[in-house]
Amino acid sequence: MLNEKQEKFAQAYVMYRNATEAAKAAGYSDRSAHNQGSRLLKSEAVKERIEDLEKEMETNIDYVTEIEKQYTYATNNNHTNSALKALELLSRLRSPTEEDSPTTVEELEKDIISSLELLGEERATKLFTSCSWFNEDEEEIEELLEEKDDLEEELETLNKEGSIDDESKDPSSLC
Repeated sequence: MLNEKQEKFAQAYVMYRNATEAAKAAGYSDRSAHNQGSRLLKSEAVKERIEDLEKEMETNIDYVTEIEKQYTYATNNNHTNSALKALELLSRLRSPTEEDSPTTVEELEKDIISSLELLGEERATKLFTSCSWFNEDEEEIEELLEEKDDLEEELETLNKEGSIDDESKDPSSLC
């Protein structure tokens, strides 16, 4: 059984999640609040009461829906920082348990696609193109295009010199 100050501390702790602030709210002096809060959190009776109070707390707020609304508002009004904060909060709320985590490549791909769609086309493209392998492919494509240009120039030069007969002027006959 808790005394009055311990009960007030437990109730305030559930609300503030800060032992010093809860001790002050329970009536302990500012000077001793830190030590009293720490001491009370070590008490089994106080810890049990805090757990009971947390179990009693009930809310009808669907946090995910509310944060999704905030994200939609932020993205529609070009509030990038707010949108990113909403995504961060959503990721914390939706952090998968082992049961929820994808078990196949297809499930993982679906999760990635959902995340990219949440970010939006511009941000997803920016993320995609920042991957190290993307730049390597881009460089390879540029090299191939340069080779193509060089071959076309060489073919044009050979055509001008008359070194290639009419049949070989058709690029499809080169294959």
